[in-house]
Amino acid sequence: MRPTPAASLLLMLPAALLAAGCARQPGESVAATADGPLGVVATTGMVADLVREVGGDAVEVTQIMGAGVDPHLYKATRDDVQTILDADAVFYSGLMLEGKMADTLVKVGRSRPVYAVTELIDESKLLEPDDAAGHPDPHVWMDVGAWSACVDAVAEALSELRPDRAEAFAKRADAYAARLAELDQYVRRVVASVPAERRVLVTSHDAFNYFGRAYEIEVLGVQGLSTESEAGLRRVNELVSLLVTREAPAVFVESSVSPKNIQALVDGAASRGHAVKIGGELFSDAMGAAGTYEGTYVGMIDHNATTVARALGGDAPPGGMSGALAGAEEEAAR
Repeated sequence: MRPTPAASLLLMLPAALLAAGCARQPGESVAATADGPLGVVATTGMVADLVREVGGDAVEVTQIMGAGVDPHLYKATRDDVQTILDADAVFYSGLMLEGKMADTLVKVGRSRPVYAVTELIDESKLLEPDDAAGHPDPHVWMDVGAWSACVDAVAEALSELRPDRAEAFAKRADAYAARLAELDQYVRRVVASVPAERRVLVTSHDAFNYFGRAYEIEVLGVQGLSTESEAGLRRVNELVSLLVTREAPAVFVESSVSPKNIQALVDGAASRGHAVKIGGELFSDAMGAAGTYEGTYVGMIDHNATTVARALGGDAPPGGMSGALAGAEEEAAR
């Protein structure tokens, strides 16, 4: 079988990287070989937003995966590989989130800086599900406090690349960390407002376990950590029984995952005499559209917390933490 164009490019990566590496000596900072903003490639929206917040005008960030893209299943295209080869540095989430891009990232790391933003997170704060021994849950951004450690990781990495901007990076990192602390407190407040018996979050896959631990809400996913796993009939029936027994008012779909399993829960509960609504669409492995508030990390988490709290009977303003959520004015006028 003849390899695909993308596969052919991956096979040529070692030679291409060797040639690219000749332009910069090992250990030499990008500042010594380039002027102007750093050309940075980031895998997911959460990572790209973090680098933009800390880097400011010292970085130009190209994001590989856009809104609605599932990083568990994403494979680098020919254009992606070329974009990565042209970058000064690459930032990715890590913890096997971008599993199908692992080989590409390893090969690229031979010639240019490649950073996992989760590398400074204390291992004691990582969750390791029973059915994924040795592989921590990668969805750590759902706990704002834990994700804040990634701010320092990005600031350190950028300072290594551009030592002359280290002070500016540190100031931006401190300011962003303060904003994340404000976000963390908002999420705690609105989730805590949900009546205890209704504090159960049912979604498409296990992307919200860190959210559940941090903000004290029971989280249940139809699928496992990766969207590659299949949802069995037994699991669906178990969740339908729970929804009926707990009289749960809502379940939630995800922007990057098919809603079919959640619809199966709604239909199953209805067949047993309990009406469950779809409480809204949550952002799990991808943020909202570029250029929107929900297309930022703060907006993503604000949207999720506000949507969950309101759908489950809690007290949260329609516009979220700062009144910036999409549709807030229309909903407030109802």
